[in-house]
Amino acid sequence: VIRRISGVRDSGQYWPSVYHTMPSSCSCMSFNPETRRLSVGMDTGTICEFVLAEDYNKMTPARTYQAHQSRVTVVLFVLEMEWLLSTSQDKNFTWHCSESGQQLGTYRTSAWVSGLQFDVETRHAFVGDQSGQVTILKLEQDSCSLVTTFKGHTGNVTALCWDPVQRVLFSGSSDHSIIMWDIGGRKGTAIELQGHNDKVQGLCYASHTRQLISCSADGGIVIWNMDVTRQETPEWLDSDSCQKCEQPFFWNFKQMWDSKKIGLRQHHCRKCGQAVCGKCSSKRSTIPLMGFEFEVRVCDSCYESISDEDRAPTATFHDSKHSIVHMHYEPTAGNLLTSGTDKVIKVWMETGSLT
Repeated sequence: VIRRISGVRDSGQYWPSVYHTMPSSCSCMSFNPETRRLSVGMDTGTICEFVLAEDYNKMTPARTYQAHQSRVTVVLFVLEMEWLLSTSQDKNFTWHCSESGQQLGTYRTSAWVSGLQFDVETRHAFVGDQSGQVTILKLEQDSCSLVTTFKGHTGNVTALCWDPVQRVLFSGSSDHSIIMWDIGGRKGTAIELQGHNDKVQGLCYASHTRQLISCSADGGIVIWNMDVTRQETPEWLDSDSCQKCEQPFFWNFKQMWDSKKIGLRQHHCRKCGQAVCGKCSSKRSTIPLMGFEFEVRVCDSCYESISDEDRAPTATFHDSKHSIVHMHYEPTAGNLLTSGTDKVIKVWMETGSLT
């Protein structure tokens, strides 16, 4: 595989300035602009590190880490700690000293990791895996401890994004949903965001505008306004009969026999969480402050309580017109980059226009 870094002429045209042949297929990379350090993970489990020249016309091999036994899924360089964090399909999370190259520690996960974020202030690593679980680890120089795990997705975690200012973690999943975990609030608050029709491929947070940017495999880009007071979705209540009309559900044989009524199918109102029958939940509505930007089932009484103001959208939707596999946001310039399965890279201006 050939890795290429391109320079730009005054005319705006790009030309290849560096070619480097890697020993195996590359699976992920991390670049630190302050040190010009490029870390490249490979299918073999090896991580190769390079230092780029100031003019970006030279790429010098710096170090090779024998970090994993199989494909590296995420690599992350932490300048403040001089650590190189990595995860792999071998289900190991490791961290190395970037100065000595020595492995400092490792942690075995229950499934292979697909998302990784790190908080410098607290030394917490956030690890999302294919089981849908997010694990929080406290890292020390040569050891780590398990802080907690939480699971809210029904599919695997596909993307993680950490906001160190608000101390909020966002997780995206193949179940099409995004969950906002309020880590700093210490109240266990988890807010769901439902605005995609396919698996979430990337998450970026613009802290200066308090907007979350998400993209999905079907090409959808959603920009969420996080500068609003959002509400947790209620837990679904259990009941053997409709909590509105008291008709029995189809498994409640005793009440069906006693009342001589046919059992009904159970549904749940997305606003109040009550177990209801289809007749008592015939309406649909958006509930943006609960994260439901698409219409969902609500019971009739909740439908009446939702005002037009409550239905005002808190997100905008855009079609990238290609199946997105990777997304990157540059906050300084306000540009968003997407790359797709169509082998096309698109750069979007903050106004939403394509360059």
